[in-house]
Amino acid sequence: MNSIDQNIFAATDTELLRFTTAGSVDDGKSTLIGRLLVDTKGVFEDQLDAAKRIEAKKGAKGAYLALLTDGLQAEREQGITIDVAYRYFATPKRKFIIADTPGHEQYTRNMVTGASTAHLAVILIDARKGVLTQSRRHTYISRLLGIPHIVVAINKMDLVGYAQETYEKIVRDFLEFYEKLDVTGGDVTFIPISALEGDMVVERGHNMPWYEGPTLLEKLETAPVLVQINAEDFRFPVQLVSRPQTEELHDFRGYMGRIESGSVKVGDAITVLPSGLTSRIKRIITWDGELEEAFAPMSVTLTLEDERDISRGDMIVHTDNPPRVEKELRAMLCWMHETPMVPGKKYLIKHTTTTVKAMVTALEYRVDINTLEHIPAPPELKMNEIGLVNLKLLKPIACDAYEKNRATGGFIVIDDFTNMTVGAGMIR
Repeated sequence: MNSIDQNIFAATDTELLRFTTAGSVDDGKSTLIGRLLVDTKGVFEDQLDAAKRIEAKKGAKGAYLALLTDGLQAEREQGITIDVAYRYFATPKRKFIIADTPGHEQYTRNMVTGASTAHLAVILIDARKGVLTQSRRHTYISRLLGIPHIVVAINKMDLVGYAQETYEKIVRDFLEFYEKLDVTGGDVTFIPISALEGDMVVERGHNMPWYEGPTLLEKLETAPVLVQINAEDFRFPVQLVSRPQTEELHDFRGYMGRIESGSVKVGDAITVLPSGLTSRIKRIITWDGELEEAFAPMSVTLTLEDERDISRGDMIVHTDNPPRVEKELRAMLCWMHETPMVPGKKYLIKHTTTTVKAMVTALEYRVDINTLEHIPAPPELKMNEIGLVNLKLLKPIACDAYEKNRATGGFIVIDDFTNMTVGAGMIR
């Protein structure tokens, strides 16, 4: 990739950061999101005035911040299921999408959904309570999903006198647990904050001069986004084969899709998987014209120098850097349906652009997501539970390990009778 392309890539990709928030009950998550929205001018004046009028009636200091983000409460009271709430704001440096997910154990599947595309996770900890079971669970799920940046926001520092020793004890306790996780990569940043008073959220405030790190917003504005995309391994799942039925294009055959990782140039030697057919890239076509080089996450049409039998679900890769082609997989699976997953049952696996029949041949263990203990050989996997499974596929797929490539290492499980999504998997 040349420097011009890298600059274009950086400018377009770092413009948006997706992050998820998770915390225990009353950790101040709604107040924190409200503080971010207010201090970055992310709410309309009439919304802010309405929230402050309600606060004046209730007489609770700072309640207006939570009111700005608790608009879903009425829907919950009416029995309407809320999976994940998405909120948006922007600063001159970046645009942001917040995936606000429920924190309770019974909503593990919701957190997995909200965090699956996140670049960063904010784990909220109450400074008075320290590292709780839910804090460990949220961190484990964030790391399992390959989120590269974790921010541990130690909130309510105003209620512990902004004590540095309280902050440092929580940091020690968290790192003691974190080092035991069976996951690798990523970084952790600790930030002491008071969402109610605004300290270290957007503005630094004057109450914690002993803390010299970034504010929460500074971390959100500077966290690298490009690390989420694998820039080394070219992976192009074919979405559609283009055969225009026109007189001037009757010989045209193009392969349309999105580059999930890596880059490709005209003339590159490629292999089509799982068939193993080889050729070279002849043209790279986009809406704006032809290119000599393209890279993730661009959507393009590729043509080849040779006619090859290629269809939706095939994957085009560099010949000298192929992924695994497997009919048997080991994967961490988060179960999302009321009907438990049991070994021996058949499902559909949706992986990139291909769908294939599969059977769960074994459930090696279930993870107790509160203690992180591995429970060997359980009889089933219930809703919101996570476990390591073995899968046997009807036909092979081209895939990578999830920790190496989120795009080609993840899949969803579909019930072939109801056509409902019942699970989400990460290939080991």
